[in-house]
Amino acid sequence: MALNKILVVVLILSSFVVKFAPDATAAEPGRGKNDCRRGERIRIQDLDMSPDPIFEGRFVRAWKLRLNFEGRRDCDTDILIRDGSNVIGQVRHFRLRPGGNEVEVPSTDGFRFRGRETCFNVQVDLEGSRHQIDADRRFCATQRTVWSLREPDERR
Repeated sequence: MALNKILVVVLILSSFVVKFAPDATAAEPGRGKNDCRRGERIRIQDLDMSPDPIFEGRFVRAWKLRLNFEGRRDCDTDILIRDGSNVIGQVRHFRLRPGGNEVEVPSTDGFRFRGRETCFNVQVDLEGSRHQIDADRRFCATQRTVWSLREPDERR
């Protein structure tokens, strides 16, 4: 009789394992059905930082990114902002929608400007690998008296 009770409990518990196991072993980002795919064109429209301008020795709080996505459906991706090989901002699992998208990317701790000019690139995860996003121009912060991503003729 005790053996029958143990078998019933084991069967009930195994049914939970079978039911919930797919969620627990879900694929890593870049392998899901809603992830962004190669061939779906993404372009940078603008990249700004907050605050702008920023004084020497201060940190960037966030990066503000405007993207244009020419896909036909929503998709999920990771977005990285890089200074050379260093990741200086990242957002995971961003829902990219067809058309214009505005993304606020938190800045990583410890990023400081150096030199007279610092240029950035933006990467997204497409099917599990990182790809640099196309842009019509370079996005570089220059140091005049303060650091700024603004164009010389741009006013705010």
